[in-house]
Amino acid sequence: MARQPEGPPPPPTVQKLRIRYAKRGRLRFASHRDLARTLERALRRAGVPMAFSAGFSPHPKISYIGAAPTGSASEAEYLEIGLSVACEPEAVRAALDGALPAEIAILDCVAAGEGTGSLADRIDTSVWRVELPGVSLAELQPAVEEFLGREVVTVAKRTKNGLKDIDARASVASASAAEEAGCAILHMVVRQLTPAVRPDDVLAALAAVADLHPPLPARAVREAQGRLDDTGTVADPLGPDRAARIPREHAAI
Repeated sequence: MARQPEGPPPPPTVQKLRIRYAKRGRLRFASHRDLARTLERALRRAGVPMAFSAGFSPHPKISYIGAAPTGSASEAEYLEIGLSVACEPEAVRAALDGALPAEIAILDCVAAGEGTGSLADRIDTSVWRVELPGVSLAELQPAVEEFLGREVVTVAKRTKNGLKDIDARASVASASAAEEAGCAILHMVVRQLTPAVRPDDVLAALAAVADLHPPLPARAVREAQGRLDDTGTVADPLGPDRAARIPREHAAI
């Protein structure tokens, strides 16, 4: 007979909360694993009544969706947590935000709407803003046009199995160039396909098609995530939860 953990089983999940958070400043260089540990410690400090998995090594019920690459800032990271006690979402947001470093901000927290489906199914696209110090609009604009005019742009991407050739063009739904205070800005809407195309891959593609080589490191910020519709709009992935009516009463932490 298989061994069973001693003691009673953990309390069931009675509520799911979906959270949007930002990573900024120096913490854009933190790995996803480091950020996950930081968030889990903050949930404990904030007194959030987490639900746990069963078994000999219980883990808090947390799901991370589409983490931004290390080195990129983001205003649209998402996670889902399961709670053993129903709580007011805004109270959880405020308590968790207060338990985190200033460079991680909890921007939004909503209760998962019943019958609205999974959060992961609502995210298939990222909106990126990439600042290119030392590059002018006159340099970036023709490079973007040349890139968009190609059907395929192959670049070498470093993976855990070594370098792999990928098509950087197929994932880019749209791209445009702008300029602010003398700095060129690349705006992109990028589908989250496999293999994933990151801002660095698109910059490598611009170098390949137009010999664009920024003299200083680029600064990439993910501004939004969501599902891309036929009009080119990226929908708010928490929108269905905001619209759903949650019949239960919530108790503040």
